[in-house]
Amino acid sequence: MFLRLASGLFCAFLLALPAAAAGLTGVERRMVSTVDAGQDRQLALLEELVAINSGTMNLPGVEAVGKRVAREFEDLGFEVRWIPMAEAGRAGHLVAVHKGGGGGRRMLLIGHLDTVFEPDSPFKGYVRSGDTVTGPGVNDMKGGIVIMIGALRAMKAAGTLKRADVTVVLTGDEERVGRPVEIARRDLLAAAETSDVALDFEGLATEDGADMGSIARRSSNTWTVRVKAKPGHSSGIFSEAAGYGAIYDLARILDAFREQLREPNATFNVGLVLGGSDAALNSAGTGGKASGKGNIIAGEALAVGDLRTLSNAQTLRIKTRMETIVRDSLPGARASLEFSEGYPAMPPTEGSRRLLGELNKVNAALGYPQMGELDPLKRGAGDIAFVSHLVDGLVGMGASGEGAHAPGETMDIPAMRRQTRRAALLMSRLADTPRTR
Repeated sequence: MFLRLASGLFCAFLLALPAAAAGLTGVERRMVSTVDAGQDRQLALLEELVAINSGTMNLPGVEAVGKRVAREFEDLGFEVRWIPMAEAGRAGHLVAVHKGGGGGRRMLLIGHLDTVFEPDSPFKGYVRSGDTVTGPGVNDMKGGIVIMIGALRAMKAAGTLKRADVTVVLTGDEERVGRPVEIARRDLLAAAETSDVALDFEGLATEDGADMGSIARRSSNTWTVRVKAKPGHSSGIFSEAAGYGAIYDLARILDAFREQLREPNATFNVGLVLGGSDAALNSAGTGGKASGKGNIIAGEALAVGDLRTLSNAQTLRIKTRMETIVRDSLPGARASLEFSEGYPAMPPTEGSRRLLGELNKVNAALGYPQMGELDPLKRGAGDIAFVSHLVDGLVGMGASGEGAHAPGETMDIPAMRRQTRRAALLMSRLADTPRTR
């Protein structure tokens, strides 16, 4: 009776998989079965994490999420450390290490504990409606953490985790990186030094309803131009004695940026402009004050914007051109250009492209469509870029949803199951792939 019941359940499980999934091994089928049976457990953990506000600057909240997640990794046999980041003005990072057999590819799993929603955000709570859940961070990226843990749990159930060498780094400040960056990303870089591949569990990209693979992320750099000029009465504008004023020189600079900085895979934006007799940013850099009158030559002007590129060489090239433009001030004005520490670029590599090929072998085994390569212009900056010069990687192993970074953020439950299956199989196969270094 028991054998007949077990056989019937297994047949039902086979029918639930796409026909092409018949290529799965017995161990892989067990992983898929574990993922499917564990969906409610995943959603319960997600609801628990979402209930803890972990806006980047809510340091106790970020640490609380870290402590909750640490228990999951400890249950899986990982050695877990919490690394405080007071010296960078942030809560800290969670690092979890699993030592396997030592022969397969060493994997670095990357994610983050923080969200953009600080405690004063009105967007709170967790709501499920059919196959969609809504709440702060369900997609970016508490859903990704849940997928990561669910995949590792499936590996343990199937016996593949015991031979896997895995390091997990969950930063506490991905949304607002601590300063200085060399301290804030010190532990992530150290983990990459002893890894062969990196898997980033931020959101899955989709295009026209199809899941896409990501092997590149563009940089994100913030710049500020400040202009000081000789103030005076407007009747003297353009004269040798008065000059052109700060606003005219700032307009010259911004228009030159528009005309001279355009090139493939790079975007340039001006997000904030202030000018007048005086002009100053607020402490957060999100606004400011300016005063003046129509009959006064502007003494101060400033603009804030960002620059996104596909390679660090491209960033350097464009920065150099910006500096040249800024130096060529109009008479009576003096301009300066400042860049804040930002995210480097993750350019596409052949190694990362091969890794996407391995993921597509997993897709074929599961009966899923092949994942095309996402245009990097459609992918924002992220932590994996800090280590992309050390290790090849894939981006977007996490959740799928809508409205990340905005009230109403959602996560798709069927995509969570799909992504957890993919991650479990890919990591198990990588654990059996001999190291190249």
